[in-house]
Amino acid sequence: MTSTADAAVGLGVAELTAIFTTATRIKVCDEKFRSLILTGQVSAQYYSPRGQEIISASIGALLEPTDYVVTTYRGLHDQLAKGVPLRELWAEFFGKATGTCKGKGGPMHITHPESGLMVTTGIVGSGLPIANGLALASQLRGDGRVTVVNFGDGATNIGAFHEACNLAALWKLPVVFCCHNNRYAEHTSFEGGTSVDRVADRAAAYKMPGVRVDGNDPVAMYEAARQAIERARNGEGPTLLEAMTFRFFGHQMSDQNEYMQPGELERERAADPVLRFRAWLIDNDVLSESAVETIEAQAKADVQDAFEFAEASPVPDLAEGLTDVYEEALA
Repeated sequence: MTSTADAAVGLGVAELTAIFTTATRIKVCDEKFRSLILTGQVSAQYYSPRGQEIISASIGALLEPTDYVVTTYRGLHDQLAKGVPLRELWAEFFGKATGTCKGKGGPMHITHPESGLMVTTGIVGSGLPIANGLALASQLRGDGRVTVVNFGDGATNIGAFHEACNLAALWKLPVVFCCHNNRYAEHTSFEGGTSVDRVADRAAAYKMPGVRVDGNDPVAMYEAARQAIERARNGEGPTLLEAMTFRFFGHQMSDQNEYMQPGELERERAADPVLRFRAWLIDNDVLSESAVETIEAQAKADVQDAFEFAEASPVPDLAEGLTDVYEEALA
């Protein structure tokens, strides 16, 4: 990261602090989840976004509270960056009645319309057509909202990706397609499953801008996302962002990463984007070390509070299983 805060277009101390605060919260939250699962204190299906925090934190700093976000089952970073309350998020992960979906969605289906986190999908690629529907509704209402849909590089080989890109470009929908290219689709390398060298190159087939950016650089990520979001909000249509990153903990919790190249994972972890950003903020006098430590301490306190809230919350009543399923009959 060679840019300075002063040189970053539209990016000052407030924005940089907000990005770091969100990225730190994501990191701490992920570490707590993994610790609980690995020690057998919690049983849950969980897909770690560790290593990908900067992408979501940068986008989150740009979105309005009323804007929409669609994400995938590896979506903790998107959920927190859009403002899903920590207590309700943790309660949903624990299957508790106080969760965002009353305990019926679980980690793979976090939904919180109040914060604009509209859908977390469990099916690869399925979020893109849903995002188009949200964007079309905004376009028809003229409400000025932008929809950002997040997905992995593997989803760009799914038919829904191409259908959604085509329709969004045709109708100039206010949507941003953000590919978190962590270089592996489950256990298959990007090169082993994708016919093009860059996901961003696929945008040309649909006459929309395609931008590849270092998703681990908050300044570069913020600027690329800013342009895409402004374009969508101004009625100029969609953008395909390819944010280059890396996942630190494989596809799922049991993943041993045997399919990766020797030394690859160690090299990427050594370049941890959150820790690198932390050092950059201090070295460039954006934040003092004590200010950074305060942010980190607050994140740990907030996560611990959310954990305790979720743990103490009641499980859903059995009758809850029949609510929000069928349309209620009119009296």
